[in-house]
Formats: sequence, structure tokens, C-alpha cells
Amino acid sequence: MPYRARVAVLRTKPESVLDDYRRLLVLGEADKFLAPGKTTILKDNISWHFPMPAANTTPWQLEGTIIALKDLGYTDLSVVQNKTVVIDTAKGEDLNRYLPIFRKYGLPVLYNFKPEDMNWVPYTPKAKMRALDKVYPKGLKLPDYFFGKNIVHLPTVKCHIYTTTTGAMKNAFGGLLTTNRHYTHSWIHETLVDLLAIQKEIHSGVFAVMDGTTAGNGPGPRTMTPVVKNVILASGDQTAIDAVSAKLMGFDPMTIGYIRLAHEAGLGVGDPREIELVGDDVSGENWHFEVGYNFHRFLGWLSWYGPTKFLQKLVLRPPIVYFPILVSAVNHDVLQWPLRYKRIFEEWRRDTEWGRLFQEYERKGCLLV
Repeated sequence: MPYRARVAVLRTKPESVLDDYRRLLVLGEADKFLAPGKTTILKDNISWHFPMPAANTTPWQLEGTIIALKDLGYTDLSVVQNKTVVIDTAKGEDLNRYLPIFRKYGLPVLYNFKPEDMNWVPYTPKAKMRALDKVYPKGLKLPDYFFGKNIVHLPTVKCHIYTTTTGAMKNAFGGLLTTNRHYTHSWIHETLVDLLAIQKEIHSGVFAVMDGTTAGNGPGPRTMTPVVKNVILASGDQTAIDAVSAKLMGFDPMTIGYIRLAHEAGLGVGDPREIELVGDDVSGENWHFEVGYNFHRFLGWLSWYGPTKFLQKLVLRPPIVYFPILVSAVNHDVLQWPLRYKRIFEEWRRDTEWGRLFQEYERKGCLLV
């Protein structure tokens, strides 16, 4: 009998969401994928330091997963954050209301860009690389803290301008890659498959818990339209959970490069026909999401795939590289957030049940007090 990946999906509501996350991890058989007695890293997803709905790990996703893991006996938990050129990690932890949760549950927070927390060490993958050997011809380096530990990824359900959808597989990107990772965008699908293969080599267990209470439609991961969908997902198969998320959004998973390549490589299951859904029946759902276009996507196409691709090594070196970084920062933080997305956030915060739950986190710090 062929292997069928399992993805747990539940419909949820604010008054039951923590208990639903507890049930979700049991249905997803987290204890079959995470080694007992090992440190378990929680890798949240901060796509934007501002609290844009669907862009970032939700506080109830974080708290619910912590409680569920502790219920299953995983008490040695930690958090690892990464740095990007356009995201302020400290600001993201604060504005998205993670800090009180870290404190309440006693989770140490480590940063992969701080030498006092971890070092980057040479690593030669056992699997054949599709892209990373091109990007790192002198050899790959990984954070030493990741080796021999479980990892639980905490992405959200949303679109992405470079990969159509983003989720569990993409969530490894910032944590495992450091300098020069922007060069991987020309081979982003192949890169995500390489990273999945590496995760299977270095971690004692890999699991993903995905929040779709509010999902992101449009050219994400920052410029999106948030849509309340009331679903949460979990799986030990990173490819399968991304495939189910993609199918919910209305995409054919096997037409998305990183899902298809991972499926063909035997690193996970991307064909929905080979995935067992447990929990609530969402098999007939189609949200009709579209990535769409914006100026940032056009610039990305020029840089990574278009006729000016040959210039990327020149453009992405100092001091020229600081110009596109500045353009992105000004576009998102100085223009998009105050002129458009702050209003969208405030409307979501005021008018939706999940926005009102976010207010509870602002007021109390944690739901379980």
C-alpha cells in the first residue's frame, strides 16, 4: 500500500482555539515525528514586523502549539529567530505579542545572527543539492544549534510573489541560510527542496503547525488582503501541509515548483490524492486566491528571472545592494503601512472575531492566565 501523508485540519473559533490546537497536534501525530527527550525549536514566521493579519505567526498559534507540545511531553522548548534586511525582529516579536508568551512559558529566545547564541559551521549535505551548491560554491554553513534538535515550524496560510504560496517549507529559509541567501531567489523552488532535504538530515524531528484563521490573498507575504477562514493545519510532512494549504487557496499544488519537486524527490507528498485529511472535511474548499501583481513583484522578476538577471551579482553587492533594500523599506514601512495596511489592520482588529482576540493578547499577554 503506497504511503499516504497525514494532514490534520480543524475549523476553529476564538473561544476554543487553544483547545483546538491541542487536538490538532494529536490528530497530526506530532509525537510520531518529534523525537522524545530532545530540545524542540519553535520557528515562528515574521514576514513583517508590523502586525499585518496573515503575514505572521499568530499569538494563539504560538501559545496553542506550546501548550500542545507540553501536553505531549515536549517540555524542553526554545525559540530561534533570524534576521533579514527588511524585518526588525525585535519589533516583530513585540508588535505581534510574542514576548509575553515567551515569558509566561519560560521559553529561551535565541538569535541565529548572534554569536553568543549560536555559530555557523561548515556542513556538507548528504543529499544532492539542486541550487545551494551554486549559491555557496565555497561550501554551505548552518547554525550549529539546529543539529540534533526537533523543529516545529509556525507558518501562516498565504500567497507569495516568488513561490505562489508559502508555508512550512519556506519557513526554513531564514533560519538555515545566512549571507548571500538573496541569491537563491533565481532558484527559489530548488532551494526550498534543498533545505527540506537538509532538515531531514540535521534535525531529530520536523513538524509544522499552520494558522489559517486569517489567510493572506494577493502578492504577499506583506502586501495582502486578509480573509477570515477559521482553519488550522498540522503535519509531519512539510510538503503535504503546503500542498493542502495551496489547494485550500485554490491552486493546484503540483503546478507549484517547490511542492512538485519535493514530491518527485520523495521528500514529501504533494499530490492531494495521496494525502489523508483528518479532522474536519475541507476537501471541497476553494478560496479562489490569486497572487496578482504589484511593483515589487515586477522588480523581483527583473532581478531574479527577467532579462536583467545577469546583473544581479553586480546589483547585490555593496554599496549598490543597499539601494533596493532602502526602496523596499521605504515602500513597505514608510508608504504601504501608514497609508494603507495600518488601516486594514485596524479594521480587522476592530471588526473581526480574530482581531478582537488579538486585542485580548494586547490586554492580557496570554489567553491561558
